[in-house]
Amino acid sequence: MFNDKSSLLETINQLDHGHHGSPVIALRENVKDKQSEVPIHQHTMGQLVFALKGGVTCQLPQSTVIVPPQCAVWIPKGVLHRVNATANAQICYLFVRPDMASLPQSGCTLSISPLVRELILDMSEQPHNYSDDLSVVRKALVLLEELGKMPIEHLSLPNPDDPRLKRIAKELFDNPADRRTLAEWGMAVAMSERSLARLFKQETGITFGRWRQQLHLIIAMHQLSEDYPVQRVADYLGYQSVTAFITMFKKSVGKPPAQYFAKLKQSES
Repeated sequence: MFNDKSSLLETINQLDHGHHGSPVIALRENVKDKQSEVPIHQHTMGQLVFALKGGVTCQLPQSTVIVPPQCAVWIPKGVLHRVNATANAQICYLFVRPDMASLPQSGCTLSISPLVRELILDMSEQPHNYSDDLSVVRKALVLLEELGKMPIEHLSLPNPDDPRLKRIAKELFDNPADRRTLAEWGMAVAMSERSLARLFKQETGITFGRWRQQLHLIIAMHQLSEDYPVQRVADYLGYQSVTAFITMFKKSVGKPPAQYFAKLKQSES
C-alpha cells in the first residue's frame, strides 16, 4: 500500500528494470486529500490503472481516457502517458508482461468485473517475486485470462494534432462552458465553418459537437467522482439546466448520474 508518490514511483521504476519473471504484479495506492498527477512516462510492461474509488484521467498520445470507479485504463508497453487522480482516490496499478495476456494494442477503458476486481486486490497483497508459489501463479494466470474478456468502455476523447484544433481543444479544456459555435471557432482560427468541420472529423474521427460532448463527459466523470453536486457540475459545464446535463450524461453512459454512481458505490462496498 502506497501513500507517498515518491515511494510508489521508485517501486514502479524498479519493476520496469526487472519484474522477476512474474506474469503480473499489482501495487495499490491511496491518493491523499489533494489531486494527484504522475508526470508523463512509459513502462517496459503493459499497465492497467484500476480505480477502486474516485476517478482517474489518463492522457495518452492520441486520446484522453476516462477511468471512473470500478473501471480501468489499459496502457500497452512503451506508450507515453500521464495519470491524474481525484482527491482521496484509491488506485491499483497492474503491470503485465507483454507476452502473457491478450489485451488491446492501444490504450482504452475496460469495465472490470467483481471477479477481476478481487483477483487484482489479492495480487496487490502478494510479493513481487512469487514464481515459486504455484497457488499465486495460478491466480495470476486466471486474472490475465479473465482480464482479456473485459469489455471496452468507449470513454475516451481523441486528441487532435493540428495546431488550430489544439488551440480550440485547450480553450475548451480550460473553459468547458464556452458555447461558441463551429462558425465562431472558425473565425477565431481563420477557417471557414465547413473546412473546420471537415478537419475536426479528419483529425479526431468524430464531429466537433460529439467531441465537445465527450469532453464534458470526461470532466463530469472526474468531478462527480469527487462527489461534486450535479448542479455544480452542470453549471461548470455551461448547461442551461440540470435536466439538460442529465440528459447528456444518460445518453452517453446509459444511466443518469445518480444511478450510475450509486451502482459504482455498491460495487465498492
